[in-house]
Formats: sequence, C-alpha cells, structure tokens
Amino acid sequence: MSRLRTTAAAAALLLALPLSVAAAAPALAAPAAPVAATAGDGASAPNALHLELPRPTGPYAVGQEVLHLVDEDRPDPWVPSAGPRQLMVTMYYPAHAGTGSPAPYMTAAAARMLLDAKPLTSTIPTESVTNTRTWSSVGARPQGGHYPLVVLSPGFTMPRASLTSLAEDLGSRGYVVALVDHTYENTGTTFPDGQTLPCVMCGQLKTPEAWKGLDESRAKDVSFVIDQLTDRPHPAWRYARMIDRDRIGMAGHSAGGAASVPALVTDDRIQAGVDLDGSMDYLVPESGIDGKPFLMIGHSLDDGVEDSSWTESWPRLDGWKRWLSVDGANHGSFTDFPMFFDALGMPQGPGTTMSGRRGVELTRQYVGAFFDLQLKGVNQPLFDGPTAANPEVRFHS
Repeated sequence: MSRLRTTAAAAALLLALPLSVAAAAPALAAPAAPVAATAGDGASAPNALHLELPRPTGPYAVGQEVLHLVDEDRPDPWVPSAGPRQLMVTMYYPAHAGTGSPAPYMTAAAARMLLDAKPLTSTIPTESVTNTRTWSSVGARPQGGHYPLVVLSPGFTMPRASLTSLAEDLGSRGYVVALVDHTYENTGTTFPDGQTLPCVMCGQLKTPEAWKGLDESRAKDVSFVIDQLTDRPHPAWRYARMIDRDRIGMAGHSAGGAASVPALVTDDRIQAGVDLDGSMDYLVPESGIDGKPFLMIGHSLDDGVEDSSWTESWPRLDGWKRWLSVDGANHGSFTDFPMFFDALGMPQGPGTTMSGRRGVELTRQYVGAFFDLQLKGVNQPLFDGPTAANPEVRFHS
C-alpha cells in the first residue's frame, strides 16, 4: 500500500493527528474566533517542561524572519472563498552571533490547536511548546555572501515548526532556508491579522488521486515561494540578496517529502530533492526526473514490507540516488516532536527504540550532507555505505 508511511504516523500520537480535525475554516478576511485558554496553559501545570532543541552543528549563528506571502494569481485550492492562496514562511539564514533576539518556536494559538487536535492539552501544556528554546534569532544581522536555498515542507497535518531543528541546522551550515506552512493542511497556521486557520483538508483525502492532488498543490506552493524569494528587482524578503539562485533544493517530511517529486518534475530551478518518510502518491515518472539527485530516508516498516510507491519509484530515478532505512525510528523521528515525548516520558509506539534527539541528529547529518554534496559540491563519504557511527542506517541497493 502506498499509504503505509501515512498509516504508520497514526500510531505516533502527536505525529499524525486525527482525520476529524476542523472540517471547515473561515475565509482569511473573516474575524478570527478566539482560541480559549485551557487547563494546561497555566505556568503551574504539573507536566510543564522547557525543552531545548539540539544546538545546530554548523559554524554560523542563525537568523530568522517570518514572511506572509500572497499569490494573487492562484485562488486557494482548498477554500476558494478565502481568495488568493496565502502562505506563512519562516526564513532561516547564516547570521552574525550576538545579534537579534531569541526566536519563538510557534505561536500560542497554533500550539493550542496542535495539542487540542489529539487532544493532548491535558498532557502537554501549551507553554511547554511555545517556550521551547530555539537557536535562531529574530532580527539577526545576516552574513555576507551568497548561499544555496533549501525549501522545507512539513508533513500533512504538521505545522512548519515540526522541522525547526533541521531548518536551524541547515542555516548554521551556510544555507538560506524557507520553511513553509501549507495553509489549511495543518492543525493551525497563524497569520499577521491574528487568525489561526485550522486544517480544512484533514480527513478529506480519501483516494490516491486526492493525495496526488495534495502533492501537486504543495509543489505549486513551493514554486511560488521560490518566485517570491528570487524575483528581481522586488523580492519578498529583504535579505534575498543572500540567495544563490543557481543552487536551490527541496526537502520535506511525509507529504512534504512526497511533494518534492512533482516539484522537481515541474520546476527546473529545483536541482535536488529529499523525501523524509513520505509515500509518493505522485510517483517518479517513468521518464525520470531529468537526472536530478534524490535522497529517500524512511523508517523501517513492519515485517520488512516496503512502501510500494518507493519500490516503484526507486528504479525510475535517473540521477544520483540513495535509499536509506533507519531502524528503531518511526514516522515522526525525522521531526522535532518525539523530543517532547521523551521529555515527558511518553511512549512513541511499538518498535520505536530511537530517541527524539537521535532522530534529529541523523536527519540533520544525512540531509545536510546531501545538500553539501549536491548544491556545494563537497564530497561526502557518508553516502559511500553503512558506517559504524550510524548502525541504525541501512542502505538499499
């Protein structure tokens, strides 16, 4: 089944939210309904914790800036009455140390909607999410020079914050990163007008064709973001001069990883892609992806059964390629969220032996090495085969 990896997510609590979340949403122009405080919001909540994300591994400090982008040429595909497609994008970039102020992990409203969707608010207080210690700084002074651009797309139902550790690490390694929230496809996206829009599409994708449509829509979102960041003479980001327009890649988790296939097929500017545990309802075409390099990283599935979309797409990849399986991981291990479970002593489901931090560590290593190789031309022995340092990682041939 091509949805094996999506099904695996359902066993991971916060990592794949229920299909009943928010059947409808207001148009962007409508006033936002207030998000009520919950019993878990108080500072005295017994299960409150203050999580610190792993320190980035690169030589640079990391700056952060949030953008609100509006595609006037494309109606919102899920809520046409909302008008043009609107996206929230967090930019990460190499910065000067000691400048700026600490960046928040996510808004309180988005965090409450994330926790309520399970619901987990009684187990994980909202402030335990919003107070998460990040390593990026708002208003940080950018480094000089030109850097490759990597666009990151989170999993279906997952907010963009779920890939913060990966985004910060890439920024520290000398990349500009655009981390995209796909509106109405996650538990909550907060916009500058104060609205936090819910997941209209949760529970609506019933067929492979519908999932393929989601992947194609995300590819359009990604191409629009690249348009906005590389436009001349009026890019949407004030530090767009940092971006090397000739070196662009994409990576994503779950549906975000699956969307990298149509993005690579339809956008010549995107030169390399990474799929983190995402079923490919948009299969790699029989004609390939024009020789573009592609990395597939997934958790090991039950009984050795592989996702059929991966086995079908693998021989069609016509450029540099690697397929890695990570033993002891689950669908969410390539995101930040298992670290919250570890901190609270909560189980992550049968077969999961990998800690949240180890999952982040491996994701950073292999995704960073991939883009260093493909966008910077730096040789990476990490991809020569299994290593004693990473015994969990198996190579497919």
